[in-house]
Amino acid sequence: MRIAVDLNRCEGYAQCAFLAPEIFAMHGEEALLYAPEADEAQRAKLVRAAAACPVQAILVDAVDLSAEAVSSAR
Repeated sequence: MRIAVDLNRCEGYAQCAFLAPEIFAMHGEEALLYAPEADEAQRAKLVRAAAACPVQAILVDAVDLSAEAVSSAR
């Protein structure tokens, strides 16, 4: 499972670090560190952490689609 955080949007509320400390951690008062990949077993915690983000900076299952994948979906 892939995770992406918009660090420009993140304001350091740390709700994600509280709800999923295996994936998210605060470095100092404002910098968020996170693991970009997580086990499927952590999905429930991760979804709750993403939903709790006040600025909606966390994307779960964020995957870069290649041009071929996009064109075949049409």
